[in-house]
Amino acid sequence: MEQTLMKKPDISSNMLKYIAITAMFFDHFFAVFVIHESLAGSLLRITGRLVAPIMCYLVAEGFHYSSDVKKYIQRLFIFALVSHFPYVLYFDLPWWRATSVIWGLTLGLIALTLVKRTSLPLYIKVLGVAVCCLLAYNADWNFISTLWILFFGIFRGNFTKQMLSFSVVGLILYIIPTLISSGIMHAYAFGIFLAIPLLYNYHGRQGKKDKFLKWGFYIFYPTHLLLLFLLRLAIM
Repeated sequence: MEQTLMKKPDISSNMLKYIAITAMFFDHFFAVFVIHESLAGSLLRITGRLVAPIMCYLVAEGFHYSSDVKKYIQRLFIFALVSHFPYVLYFDLPWWRATSVIWGLTLGLIALTLVKRTSLPLYIKVLGVAVCCLLAYNADWNFISTLWILFFGIFRGNFTKQMLSFSVVGLILYIIPTLISSGIMHAYAFGIFLAIPLLYNYHGRQGKKDKFLKWGFYIFYPTHLLLLFLLRLAIM
């Protein structure tokens, strides 16, 4: 009797990027155009919570595969600058008080580089990570994204430790404070855990070379915020 072997799911990094881009667009749309303190607003934003974990995981993966981490940091820094005003304009925030998640991703990459690719004393590395976290405070997802990138990179190759550190950081620094400050309608914060099965089925495969994803993933972020900002001006 022949046995049919079930093929293990294998999600490429390209597919993760497409999932993140799609979820991010709708999450940002719902964030402004749907009332937050409503059941609909809460339910519609659940899937958007998986975006930040996926982005952080892919930055840590990019660190591992990059042949020039310095250029990788520079590229993220440039897109952090480019994304700043589209972000504050769309979410109607003071430009000096907040900035986009790309800034937190940049600092997470710097922190990971400091820990993994330098021979500095441990206390200097810890101090450097602390400085990166402080600088990320005003970014979307603040230093949570910085710590996620750091732990994803440190524990690469041990998925259990990656997800344990991810969960601890997410619970202590995001979910619990969100529920305390904003109430049960913001329980969509638990949606960060939707990223776990997706990341579990990622095994390091990039997928077909895609020129759009190489640069488009970063270009899409400020572009979609600008388009949504113009839409908000037109109808609100």
